[in-house]
Amino acid sequence: MSHMEFNTNLKDTLKSDNELKTGPLPRWQRRAREQGLTPLSINEKSFLGNKSGLGISPRSARTPLSGSFLDGKKSPSTGISPGREKSPARLMPKLAVRGHRTPGGGNKTPNKLACGDRFIPNRSATDYERSHHLIMSSMDRKDTNADDEQSLQQKEYREKMLQNLNDGVPPETRVLSFKAKAPQGKDGSKSSQNFQLFCNVMIFISAHINNLKVLFSTGKSATKSSSSRHIPSVPEKILDAPELLNDYYLHLMDWSSNNHLAVGLGGCVFIWNGGDGTITPLTQYEDPEYICSLSWIKEGNVLAIGRSNKNTELWDVAQQKLIRTMAGHTDRITSLSWNSFILSSGSRSGQIIHHDVRNPNHISATLNHHSQEICGLKWSNDGRMLAAGGNDNLVSIWENGSTTPLFTFSDHQAAVKGLAWCPFQNNILASGGGTNDRTIRLWNCSLGTNLKTVNTNSQVSSLLWSTHYRELISGHGFSQNQLTIWKYPTLTKVTDLTGHTGRVLEMCLSPDGQTVVSAAADETLRLWKCWAVDKKEKKSLNIGKDHPISALARTIR
Repeated sequence: MSHMEFNTNLKDTLKSDNELKTGPLPRWQRRAREQGLTPLSINEKSFLGNKSGLGISPRSARTPLSGSFLDGKKSPSTGISPGREKSPARLMPKLAVRGHRTPGGGNKTPNKLACGDRFIPNRSATDYERSHHLIMSSMDRKDTNADDEQSLQQKEYREKMLQNLNDGVPPETRVLSFKAKAPQGKDGSKSSQNFQLFCNVMIFISAHINNLKVLFSTGKSATKSSSSRHIPSVPEKILDAPELLNDYYLHLMDWSSNNHLAVGLGGCVFIWNGGDGTITPLTQYEDPEYICSLSWIKEGNVLAIGRSNKNTELWDVAQQKLIRTMAGHTDRITSLSWNSFILSSGSRSGQIIHHDVRNPNHISATLNHHSQEICGLKWSNDGRMLAAGGNDNLVSIWENGSTTPLFTFSDHQAAVKGLAWCPFQNNILASGGGTNDRTIRLWNCSLGTNLKTVNTNSQVSSLLWSTHYRELISGHGFSQNQLTIWKYPTLTKVTDLTGHTGRVLEMCLSPDGQTVVSAAADETLRLWKCWAVDKKEKKSLNIGKDHPISALARTIR
């Protein structure tokens, strides 16, 4: 009999549809027992009218929700496992949801939390981009050992890139962040905010479109590279200028296109050759005559001299010969400016005269608008407008050929001597006021509007624009007697050039646009190479070295 029982047990074991009488309990059943939960009961109606009050019935291993509630005993009513029934309707008991009635019976399940056998993720709480990035990074680390293959430079480059792209946060803590507000620019302007918002939107779009999943952040603003241009703080050369008159209203220096610097010292005019450094006297007047103003023609071969005897002279510098003397003013001539063959002169009386040097009757027009001495006079680069500054604190703008001013600016509170037209915007004029004003103003002479005003805290005696940079330089008096470089159009200070012990009276720009020469009341001329250009772009300037002026060279002192 024993061998028959053994065969029977063996057959029962080999049958796949038989109940498993031995083995460990399922995990969900163990957890239910640990938490003290009662097994789910099967509704009587779910067994097609079975009123025997079945207790816990197993589910067959063939059902989709495999698992069994059997504890090793057969069903008390039939002795046959419900899992062996052929009708599918009897294989799936209807389970009740916590807190609701069952669809079939209406019984309530115990109000206890039953642990499920799987985790259902929440899409709103999942960071898919980060997950994908971490998975791909882990796969790359498994496939190849990048640290061994990379060189030292590649490692440093990778570390810098990780630091910049993660905004200083360790790379394993954050990949992307769109919840933070876009940082404002340094100026706090609305355009900067719109730009940051645009960058964040583009990052979000690229993260979903880019197949390579390149992730980056613009939280850290790009740093601006500092200016590589060096501005020397000391002059390149110093020349002595004895008997240079300390008169704010005079213009005693001008630099020609032939690299010749004309300087008026008392009653003498000297020419300094910038090519070879030689100095030649041009003319000398006896006391009490003195030089009031100097101005080169555009071609650089004729020098106009305004004298204290009310006359204007034209000199051929190469021949050291007086060409012409022009009268017409009733007082000393303190300002001169060329416009092709028209020479404009301004005097202490406030009168401006246009001289046509081609005609015997040289006076072509007379302008009577200023009530006091003309301190500054400048034609625009295109020759369309003339700017005049007077001791009556006015700046007048005249169109070429007109005898009435186009605009008159009265914003300055002192005499206006410093006048300079912008070389890259012909309608922009810079003007500087004297001791009681101390301001630099930018004017739009097409519209007659004041574009910018900056307080310099000192007397402004001269203004020059750079031809290489968007900058201008101003000469000042008390208390530092400095030259100041300003950035256009904001008029922010770039640097100060100090060294003069007296107020700066006049400045001139070299023909190559790199050097500024300043004349001061300390009777010195200082050459500042403040607008030097790159050596690759620099063109050699060989003009003036063989000029015949250098035949009678002598020192200024």
